[in-house]
Amino acid sequence: MLHRAREARLEGERPPVAPRAEIGASWDRVLRSGIDPEQTTQSVLLESDEIEHRRRSSALGEVMPLLSDGLVSIADSARQIMVVTDVEGRVLWRQGNPGVLRQADGICLEEGASWAEAITGTNAIGTALASRAPVQVHSSEHFVRTLHAWTCAAAPVRDPRDGRLIGIVDVSGPVSTFHPMTLALVGSVARLAESELRNRHLLAIDRLRSVAAPLLARLGGRALAVDRHGWLAGVTGMPPVSRLPLPKSLQAGPVWLPSLGMCRVEPLSGGWLIQVADEPSDAAPRRVVLDLSRPAGLAVSVKGPVGSSTQRLSPRHAELLYALALHPEGRTASELAEDLFGDATRTVTVRAEISRLRRHMAEVLAHRPYRFGEGVEVEVIPPEHPGDLLPRSTAPVVVRARTTV
Repeated sequence: MLHRAREARLEGERPPVAPRAEIGASWDRVLRSGIDPEQTTQSVLLESDEIEHRRRSSALGEVMPLLSDGLVSIADSARQIMVVTDVEGRVLWRQGNPGVLRQADGICLEEGASWAEAITGTNAIGTALASRAPVQVHSSEHFVRTLHAWTCAAAPVRDPRDGRLIGIVDVSGPVSTFHPMTLALVGSVARLAESELRNRHLLAIDRLRSVAAPLLARLGGRALAVDRHGWLAGVTGMPPVSRLPLPKSLQAGPVWLPSLGMCRVEPLSGGWLIQVADEPSDAAPRRVVLDLSRPAGLAVSVKGPVGSSTQRLSPRHAELLYALALHPEGRTASELAEDLFGDATRTVTVRAEISRLRRHMAEVLAHRPYRFGEGVEVEVIPPEHPGDLLPRSTAPVVVRARTTV
């Protein structure tokens, strides 16, 4: 039935049975990319020194012993292998059953190979990267026929310091080794790895706090000590925040931050000391870019007078900013509730979400009515295909845009 469903999709016909939603969505993406279902899965391998560089640069290297302890012995006994990739889908590590490792060489599932959907079609590694969610791909669910003799399960691993995806952990093997619990096992080990990274981060915050405490005690005015990912280690003269959004290329000196305005930044061991300007600054943000082009990588960038700041967005916050971008004159809470939920009475939810957004974008968002601030240029980057605009959203404002753009 899987084979027949795949063949029907390739021929543009109605399949006898619908594939699972995540598999159908992947097939659609791969078909649009023009991948040949009869191609091989060969890819240009990274050089060994590049592989080593990526291993050293990845936080996954810190938790490889944990991943190995959790998966390799089980994979070996089940005639499978564990594969760990970076965020581009490049294989950095693989371990497991020696016989299956030799078979994996035949499909280029080896160190340095690319397993992104755009290269090898629907597969657990690439599809987990595209969807940012755990996925199991079995036999004919793979888009490329070469992989129909394989089964695989993969889960994303995120860096708890900033929520970014840092890679994929996968278990793969011959189709005869399929087990319905493999995905749950892989997902559990991925979460365990994230927990280990989180514990290491908390220890680093404690070390930074001990360095920052005497400095903050001597300062007047408003100031914060944060680590390099913006997590708070100390504060004086202002209410504490759990995390401060920071520009990717933060440097010492005067910096404009969307949530605080003009600040002065100094380096600390393991973080930054940020002093907020006491006097109001005439320097205002000039431009906001709302990037909706990638369903799994929604972001908003605020271009200030000194540098810029980019913040990842939840789907709900992306819907809110999109609605405000469509209405520069502003929207009331009830109008936004109608835009997002089709129910004008859900104003409490809207106000709560706007309040969360303003913690990071206070210099950009105005209220009464809710809108982008005066003089702020707003650009929306839509996806290539209108139907891919926030594809999981049921907000009326988004649904209308998909059919009218």
